[in-house]
Amino acid sequence: MTDTFTVVNPATARAITDVPLASVEEADAAIARAHEAFASWRAVAPGERAALLRRYAAVVDAHVEELAEIEVRNAGHTWGNARWEAGNVRDCLNYYAGAPERLFGRQVPVAGGTDVTFHEPLGVVGIIVPWNFPMPIAAWGMAPALAAGNTVVLKPAELTPLTALRLAELALEAGIPEGVLTVLPGRGDVVGERFVTHPLVRKVCFTGSTAVGKRVMAGCAEQVKRVTLELGGKSSNIVFADADLAAAAAAAPYAVFDNAGQDCCARSRILVERSAYDEFLSLLEPAVTGLRVLDPTDESSEMGPLISARQRDTVAGYLSEVDVTIAGSTPGGDGFWVAPSVVAVDDPGQRIWREEVFGPVVAVMPFDDEADAVARANDTDYGLSGSIYTRDLGRGLRVARAVEAGNLSVNSHSSVRYWTPFGGYKQSGLGRELGPDAPMAFTEEKNVFIAH
Repeated sequence: MTDTFTVVNPATARAITDVPLASVEEADAAIARAHEAFASWRAVAPGERAALLRRYAAVVDAHVEELAEIEVRNAGHTWGNARWEAGNVRDCLNYYAGAPERLFGRQVPVAGGTDVTFHEPLGVVGIIVPWNFPMPIAAWGMAPALAAGNTVVLKPAELTPLTALRLAELALEAGIPEGVLTVLPGRGDVVGERFVTHPLVRKVCFTGSTAVGKRVMAGCAEQVKRVTLELGGKSSNIVFADADLAAAAAAAPYAVFDNAGQDCCARSRILVERSAYDEFLSLLEPAVTGLRVLDPTDESSEMGPLISARQRDTVAGYLSEVDVTIAGSTPGGDGFWVAPSVVAVDDPGQRIWREEVFGPVVAVMPFDDEADAVARANDTDYGLSGSIYTRDLGRGLRVARAVEAGNLSVNSHSSVRYWTPFGGYKQSGLGRELGPDAPMAFTEEKNVFIAH
């Protein structure tokens, strides 16, 4: 009997469909097919591989509304987010379609001959995608991997497999050969584990919790297997007294409550210079209470539900330990709703300050000066993203260089662009995704010396 998973709409808690889950044997068969397809895919001329990726991007573009509608139902994302996410798949494919013809090697000066380098694809790449951003994170791995000549087996999260399955169908429609991109819904301890242990999988890209990422890394070490990890975060939004406080307060909710806080880049800590603390909180309150938390099928919704009852209960557990300073609203009903919440914190040892809540909760704490702000921001095992609000350009650059995180923005909350590198310090990850160099992370560099 085939094992299945019931996919649920998180806004209504009602079942959408049952999705078959792959067994170890089915995972092995898919990996074998991907390995077989690798020989011909790597041999496709660079210009033709680029054309196929552009064709795939065009097919995705023609289905943006369909893909977005699936994500609104499956993940509870707002229409605005879901359209952006589907468009991001298209944009990543178009961007990395430029890579096959630009995987340049080098000629290195040597005595007695000519020395040249080549970038050669690894083989089969296993990509493990989380439930918080199912489409973009799939694209961030598969687009550069395919561009570099690898084949891909991709495991979506059990909770959110539907857009990945549709993207696999669209790849075939675009002319991507069978076996080059395979989507395998399955349990992490079955399919994900097999990506780690199977010798024909030459690299694993994992996005998810730090705890699981450590196990993936340890497993890959057994075969000295390449691994990219994009893990948790506890990022700080640092607001100095000289900042445009009204702008900083208006932007802050979107930096943490976007996707209901289910974002490893969420600025879930706000550090405010003490002299501006009370004013900032007074400006923050209407921004939080005015956030439109509605059923995501409503085009005006700015925040939807959490992904599951389990995640809702986890977030509620954090909130039960503290007094909520500012609370937004929810539409109620049977969905997995938690109101956007602001918590004033004075003890940096509190769980809500230290741990990744992964929900619509932000903790606020005052700081005394620049050095204190940096010390408090860096007092965490994580280092993924962060923001600095100040009118002093020198301070903005100085603090951005001092904060131990991979993606900082000054007077904004931008974290991810497909054409700039993305990744974390410390326990937020290993390696970088996106940006112009991403395809190189899916290659081996070979050096060849030719004697004269």
